[in-house]
Amino acid sequence: MRLEKCWFCSSTVYPGHGIQFVRNDAKIFRFCRSKCHKNFKMKRNPRKVKWTKAYRRLHGKDMTQDSTFEFERKRNRPERYDRNLTESTLKAIKTIDKVRFRREETHHKNRMKGKAAKERREAKKEHDQQLHMVKAPGAKESTATLAKVKVNVQHESADNRMEE
Repeated sequence: MRLEKCWFCSSTVYPGHGIQFVRNDAKIFRFCRSKCHKNFKMKRNPRKVKWTKAYRRLHGKDMTQDSTFEFERKRNRPERYDRNLTESTLKAIKTIDKVRFRREETHHKNRMKGKAAKERREAKKEHDQQLHMVKAPGAKESTATLAKVKVNVQHESADNRMEE
């Protein structure tokens, strides 16, 4: 069973699915769904359409260089059947999928590293700019700007409370 890649979005095209377009120079374009085919006919560039794999790789959203991708390309080539080779390949596929998953997680963590702090800064900036909307119209300005003073409170023991 040969799994092809969609020319436009790079997703997998399973046998019996999708559309094939053959140009006059015998170049074959495979599409996973009509959405990709229509975008191709409209002469859209996949690197500029945000939902495609090409856009995500170009803009650093997905991993681009990884040794696990080379293995995937290698296993799509037809080879003579050998039981031992097939068994070792199936074991390797499982381990390589685990490695790829871990690497994708670390890539995603590195991308999102400064996002929480950035969102907090932007929220604080927006709050400071829109402070007039938060304050009540009749509130006094002086009470809002007073500094807080720390006061130590002494707790009475339980015996003193009982005597009163």
